[in-house]
Amino acid sequence: MIYLADTANLEELKELFYYFPIAGITTNPTILAAEKQPMSVILPKLIDIVGDKMFHVQMISTMAVDMVREAKAYKAKYSLGDNYYAKIPVSHEGYKAMTMLKDAGINVTATAIFTQQQALVAARAGADWVAPYVNRLDNISSHGIEVVKHIVDNINYFKLDTKVLAASFKTVDQVHRVSMVGSHAATISHEILERLRSHPMTDMSLDWFAKDAEGIYDIEF
Repeated sequence: MIYLADTANLEELKELFYYFPIAGITTNPTILAAEKQPMSVILPKLIDIVGDKMFHVQMISTMAVDMVREAKAYKAKYSLGDNYYAKIPVSHEGYKAMTMLKDAGINVTATAIFTQQQALVAARAGADWVAPYVNRLDNISSHGIEVVKHIVDNINYFKLDTKVLAASFKTVDQVHRVSMVGSHAATISHEILERLRSHPMTDMSLDWFAKDAEGIYDIEF
């Protein structure tokens, strides 16, 4: 499973890209709004940080033709390449837009997915990635991890090219469990990424190593 950063905070992203094997970033209107900068200001800054890694940008239009026009506009204005993915919701117009975008040579990430069937329809419409919302399902007494598993199983069973990009996490355990059911990727907040890479016993081990190394690591470098 690969990791993406679900944030548009520039300082968080700079830190993550410095040390974490981040495969790209995902954005949506809520994430962008948290930075209190208009799209025209923050998007170029995000593009500079992302480089050639995956960059998933959500379309805000509601009609298929407008979603396509919006996706094309971002791609052309910022000279985005194959690392660019237009995030499209699984609505009536969204499904139509997915096929249109694929015909236009633009990558698609189907978003706001809550069922296995929504994901399967998006895959049939040509989506490169499908993004089920794990924690939001758990919050309504559904089973987010189980939905992810069913989507992965469908993709494997029908030999589809689509991959699963699990989203919406509140705990490290949720991330752990989607990795165990075969999710191809997970997009995760800075806070959860920090939690999953750390452990108090690791910190203690480093302290022990430092103490034991005193006086014996005498080779200059």
